[in-house]
Amino acid sequence: MSTNSPRVLVIVPTYNERENIEPIIERLHSSVPDAHVLVVDDGSPDGTGAIADKLAEADERIHVLHRTAKAGLGAAYIAGFDWGLQAGYEVLVEMDADGSHAPEQLPRLLGATAHAGLVIGSRWVPGGSVVNWPRRRELLSRGANLYTRMALGVPVRDATGGYRAYRREVLEAIGYATVASEGYCFQIDLAWRALRAGFDVVEVPITFADRERGESKMSGSIVREAFWRVTEWGAVHRGRQARGLGGSIRKRRSRG
Repeated sequence: MSTNSPRVLVIVPTYNERENIEPIIERLHSSVPDAHVLVVDDGSPDGTGAIADKLAEADERIHVLHRTAKAGLGAAYIAGFDWGLQAGYEVLVEMDADGSHAPEQLPRLLGATAHAGLVIGSRWVPGGSVVNWPRRRELLSRGANLYTRMALGVPVRDATGGYRAYRREVLEAIGYATVASEGYCFQIDLAWRALRAGFDVVEVPITFADRERGESKMSGSIVREAFWRVTEWGAVHRGRQARGLGGSIRKRRSRG
């Protein structure tokens, strides 16, 4: 790795992703050869963790963190952040195992970390898109992000997006370990914290492709959690602003 390049850790949470884990890591290392990978497996009964262990034995860039039960996306990322920060990585990336986040687009996100604390791979900025999504799913995502912008006053088009890169100083500053949210609400929470802490948040366009293999982890409970938490946060934020306690929120959008 170049002495001028930050140490990058790509965190990939898994639960029953045996069909996807090896291809996604191969694509990642074809796109960013110097990146390290941490597979955070929640005790997958299909043997995903064992496959990841074999990959790690053959490649020093691959690491595996085994958890004993399925505890949710947020808890998996918190464990991954803990591991990565303790190991000294300077940029920590969130990436799905199912191929919906194209590793070929990761260099674009990493490049933007040179001038931003948090970089979000965005479906809903000019140049972003989704592939093979049903209309209902697209409307749900667009609606959730519109509601988030209105409730919280954040200028982020894709606050629910889960393909993102954090500089370590952001994670160290925002108290990520106290986040109780799950699903895409976890992503909203971290972006909201980064903005309130004064870090620049940049969105770069990505193409998001629906998974081809395995089962989606999306559920109605995830949607309901996000709605109620964002509503609560928005009410608290407006109350603080009314009392003159609200801070400024900064965000910049990458020009690609």
